[in-house]
Amino acid sequence: MFSAVYFTINRGVLSVVGQSGTNHYTKDLYKIVSCKYSTAPPRKHRKIYPNAQEAIKDIPDGSKLLVGGFGLCGIPENLIAALRQHAAGGYTVVSNNAGVDDFGLGLLLKDKKVKRMISSYVGENAEFERQFLSGELEVELTPQGTLAERLRAGGAGIPAFFTPTAYGTLVHEGGAPIKYGKDGKVDIPSLQRQSQMFNGKPYIMEEAITGDYALIKAWKADPFGNLLFNKAARNFNPPMAQAAKTTIVEVEEIVGIGDIKPDEVHLPGIFVHRIIKGEKYEKRIERVSVQKLTDHRASVVKKNPAAEMRERIAKRVALEFKDGMYANLGIGMPMLSSNFIPNDMEVFLQSENGILGLGPFPNPNCIDADLINAGKETVTVIPGASFFSSDDSFAMIRGGHIDITVLGAMQVSQYGDLANWMIPGKLIKGMGGAMDLVAAPGTKVIVCMEHTAKDGKNCVNMIITEKAVFEVDTENGLTLTELADGVQMEDVLSSTGCNFQVSPTLKPMGQVEV
Repeated sequence: MFSAVYFTINRGVLSVVGQSGTNHYTKDLYKIVSCKYSTAPPRKHRKIYPNAQEAIKDIPDGSKLLVGGFGLCGIPENLIAALRQHAAGGYTVVSNNAGVDDFGLGLLLKDKKVKRMISSYVGENAEFERQFLSGELEVELTPQGTLAERLRAGGAGIPAFFTPTAYGTLVHEGGAPIKYGKDGKVDIPSLQRQSQMFNGKPYIMEEAITGDYALIKAWKADPFGNLLFNKAARNFNPPMAQAAKTTIVEVEEIVGIGDIKPDEVHLPGIFVHRIIKGEKYEKRIERVSVQKLTDHRASVVKKNPAAEMRERIAKRVALEFKDGMYANLGIGMPMLSSNFIPNDMEVFLQSENGILGLGPFPNPNCIDADLINAGKETVTVIPGASFFSSDDSFAMIRGGHIDITVLGAMQVSQYGDLANWMIPGKLIKGMGGAMDLVAAPGTKVIVCMEHTAKDGKNCVNMIITEKAVFEVDTENGLTLTELADGVQMEDVLSSTGCNFQVSPTLKPMGQVEV
């Protein structure tokens, strides 16, 4: 037994200096040290904080906060609650979305503590959309995969990168609204992105994202800050942690050093600075979806005309699946098509929030708040499934590893141009991961939608484009009434995807005098 004053280790030799002199040991060195002496660091180096209030109390006004989570899955509930009570505000918040009106980051929006959101999706948060459209909130919308990669680049010290995602859109060309004025005009527009050709293909440059503080949620942590995440609750949490100067993590359980094996660590402690054990977790679920029939193939929808039409579309989409495919399906009709994959066919479904191997909706008694799909619906996984972070998920997508993607849309032009996320000044939902999915090389893109989809019956009265103005009659259809300067009739005929009449009083397209 040692009565040592101190010990040193040099080239595998343990030297123990005690009252009786110095002894040297070379055998079973790890066993001697780990069994006799604590390997834990001194208390001053511990990262564990007593509560959320202590962990966030030094966050100042105007901080840039990187907040993990996808929808309401994997969000730092306790840290957000502490921020509500904290005196500071005026935050710039980077997060995939802002929760819902009365939970998650939606609570910080409600308290007017957020100056700017950098997100990919507004979603169903009515307060988020209201503040943006009324000019109370700045919103920088960015494709979901680009958001994940900007964070990963920030954490890796890479200042910018080129991506094909969003080339030729408002994200690339600039002018997308970041802040509206009180008069409804755009006060702060997005800036144009630099573009460049690589191997004959166009790309745009995106700058990395870093932050002052990251607020993330994990399942388990040890005192060194090594983390484990649970199922789909990993999502944006790892890249947020990597891109911040100070990362604060809340966990459900703090375990001892060594309880998380080195090859099981999802995020190493070098990226984690403060740890708290969450006081309580509501783990609210946005969309509880469960199996209602024993045989979901027998009837997945009610037999009304609209449902029959959706089922017909979904069945046709299912013909495009091939055995062994990796597929990404959007919510609604795209996901419905998975119900018609033949029993003898194996198709692996990927969800961009970090799942490969999606299964059907769960039974009512098997709901898991940490297991949702990209539509925030509760799901299951098949044997052999895997979980990963959002940045890895979009590496699969942008890298062309997904064989087929199926999504919905507001409009598709005759040339395949897609519109599915914004009506400027009226409806802002965000592009989510759609732009990344349609830009992926080698991926077959299928849009399924109602041929004459509409939000209201006969609600359009006029169509205005850069080429012409059409009056819309509910019985007689389109009538061309104005033609833009320099545009020929043949151009309008060739670029309009339907028949139209020409007004006998056709005139030049008018403009407001300024």
